Amino acid sequence: MPGRFTGQVAIVTAGGSGIGAATARRFAEEGAAVVIADLSGTRAEAVASNITTSGGRAAAIKMDASDPGAVRRTLQLAVDSFGRLDVMVNNAGLAEPAPLDEITLESWNRVIAVTLTSVFLGMKHCLPIMRARGKGVIVNTASVSGTRGDYGLSSYNAAKAGVINLTRSAALENARHHIRINCVCPGAIDTRGIQILGGDRADDLRRQHAAAHPIGRVGEAGEIASTVLFLASDEASFITGAAIVVDGGLTAHTGLPHFQRPTL
Repeated sequence: MPGRFTGQVAIVTAGGSGIGAATARRFAEEGAAVVIADLSGTRAEAVASNITTSGGRAAAIKMDASDPGAVRRTLQLAVDSFGRLDVMVNNAGLAEPAPLDEITLESWNRVIAVTLTSVFLGMKHCLPIMRARGKGVIVNTASVSGTRGDYGLSSYNAAKAGVINLTRSAALENARHHIRINCVCPGAIDTRGIQILGGDRADDLRRQHAAAHPIGRVGEAGEIASTVLFLASDEASFITGAAIVVDGGLTAHTGLPHFQRPTL
């Protein structure tokens, strides 16, 4: 049975692990040819190999998502290898926790470059290709951290908030070109990011994140991939400029303590 993306071509940045890898595999399972771009060429190659071994079509490329030349080379690889581009998933991101007054300018610039500028570059350079075809879909990875503040993550908060509003502006500009642009806002997801940020306390950090989500657990990469594929599919044909929250109820809560009916 043909999948939703049979005959289409998708690029997934930061596709070598976590949400990106899960998304790339799901696109391939549903018939798309996928270009997996990642700062780690080794991880990108591993995901592409897994897809091709399973009978899918994939190509891998080492890419710094904040480098305009690398982004252009990735787009060219998609066109040269598979003849077209239908879906662009801008998924790269970076967090470097620190109190605001301790963030160095170098760290600030690095987080903004990888998390926000990468989305700008991905859209800037894929839009002419999609406009020439008369259609296309872009899905950007934002975060609930772009809708609320976090202790010690002000640079990441600023960058992800920028992704959300950049998505909205781009969607407005390109709706008339039949290009839909949305973003997904995950809560805490069980990826290598938790391991990196948590270090020796990764298990404790995972438990703390789980407790913060009303659903009682952290999310899985595949759950975000499902949302990305929905937004990229014809099932979402009337959705553009949206920031879809996938967070186990995290942002549904005001943060205030439980209220109880007073005793009369």
